[in-house]
Amino acid sequence: MIQIGELAERTELSLRTLRHYDEIGLLEPSGRSEGGFRLYTEDDYERLMLIRRMKPLGYSLEQMRDLLRALDATRAENTVGVEAVQLLAEFLTDAEQRRARLEKQLSAADEFIGLLGEHIRP
Repeated sequence: MIQIGELAERTELSLRTLRHYDEIGLLEPSGRSEGGFRLYTEDDYERLMLIRRMKPLGYSLEQMRDLLRALDATRAENTVGVEAVQLLAEFLTDAEQRRARLEKQLSAADEFIGLLGEHIRP
């Protein structure tokens, strides 16, 4: 198990963010040390990385929570709930659409940078 500082360093998220995620129930630590420090497992790390990957796509904390619940439901007792699978499919479609929008924005940013470069470079 790792402490919150190491988890923050590995994920490049702030301690404040990790504490907030704990407070709202998005990512609770798997344990506590005798001194009360939050302790996390590799599964917690993977869960946090999933959350971190959702952030650039603009998902809300509630949407992140919904996705995590659906993933948990598909893993519970090796059963796959129809509702959970449907929700995951909807998230997949939505994530693909969000990524396409970001790709267009990145392309526009590249064009803008190119235009600026033309005016600066002889």
